[in-house]
Amino acid sequence: MDHYQYLLLMAGCLLVTLPLELVIGARVYRRPQLLLRAVAPVVVVFSVWDVVGILAGHWSYNHSFVTGVHLVLGMPLEELVFFVVVPICGLLTYEAVGIILGRTGVRGRARAEGRPDA
Repeated sequence: MDHYQYLLLMAGCLLVTLPLELVIGARVYRRPQLLLRAVAPVVVVFSVWDVVGILAGHWSYNHSFVTGVHLVLGMPLEELVFFVVVPICGLLTYEAVGIILGRTGVRGRARAEGRPDA
């Protein structure tokens, strides 16, 4: 079971943030083209960075906690999953907070007061 801890953690992250889509209506999964455009650059940049780090010997992964499935140039499957899941969870959270602030009127009041952070 230890070999699946990393993947189980990523599944847990998706599960915990799923209500933001289903209950609050974050509309992240309902707009797949926008989701792909937002996540793809993150996946590409960090995958390249990860592979360079692995090839240069700057870091490695504990074989006890990963499945052993390696992708291009030694990158573990779990790293790619991480680079996809974490931005999705971040987008879900961002969208949900925006919706909640809109419902409470906090965002509208801040804009009316001329604050740039709203």
